[in-house]
This record gives sequence, structure tokens and C-alpha cells, in this order.
Amino acid sequence: MDEGQTGVLPMRSRDCAPPPQDAYALDSSVGHLLRRAHQRYQAVFQDCAAGLGLTGPQFAALLRIAERGRVTQNLLGRLAAMDPATVQGVVRRLEARGLVQSMRDPLDRRARVLRITPHGAQMVSVAAEAGRRANEALLAPLSPADRLLLIELLRRLAGANG
Repeated sequence: MDEGQTGVLPMRSRDCAPPPQDAYALDSSVGHLLRRAHQRYQAVFQDCAAGLGLTGPQFAALLRIAERGRVTQNLLGRLAAMDPATVQGVVRRLEARGLVQSMRDPLDRRARVLRITPHGAQMVSVAAEAGRRANEALLAPLSPADRLLLIELLRRLAGANG
């Protein structure tokens, strides 16, 4: 996937330079720990959002659409860090639930413009509160300063500005 599709910077061969000859420890692997933290967050979010029937990607898409008011499906994929196939499925499921409306862009008939429905706006409000509770539960062991530092470090690793 390229940067335009997901917002994730592509790997370059120099990023994979040989590590020092120390033994590789999975429990110290950044990728492994990020995946475990993500799995934990997803479980906590699903518990906090019980009954809403939203996946993480659906929640992210709804939030991005609500923030923008109107957005093309292509831009939504970039804003929510989803590849085109994933965003297409997410949008299809959100439309089927009446949370999002899709229409052809009058300026570019190939593009689809998305906007949130009133039902979708209600869902965003409820789901955002569930997201806040999930964040709080996951970050509970950290001090306020450590929370801010973690968010800043993750933004840097993800290549996200501000």
C-alpha cells in the first residue's frame, strides 16, 4: 500500500538494517507489543460499545465522516488509514445500517460522496463516549504525563502530524 492509500509511510530497505547480534526477544518487539496493545484496546472498545454493533474501522469511518460533513470515499480511506477494498466494505455496511448516505459526486461521476445520516450522527455520539471509556480503561495504568507521551510517540511512529 502506498502512502496515499493509508497514510502510512512505506518501508524502505534501509529501515530494515540488520539488528545488533543480540537475541531477538518477542516480548521486547515493538510490533508485537503494538499488536497486543491494539488487541486489548479492541476488546475493551467492544465491551464499552456493547450493543452498538460497530467495528473499529466502522467507528473510525463514522467519526471521520462526521468531522468533515461530506467526504469522498477515496479521501475517507486516507483519513481513516484504510485501503480501498476495506473502506468499500465498511461504507457498504454503514449504508446498509442507515448510518451513512452515499451519492455520486456531481463533479466527478466516478467518485462517491458520503455524508452521515441523522441516525449515524446519534451513533457517533454514543460510540464516541464508548471510545472515551475504552481509552480511559486502556490508559488507566499510566500517569497523565505518560499518557500524553504515549500519544505523542505513537503519532510519531505512525507518521501522523499534530
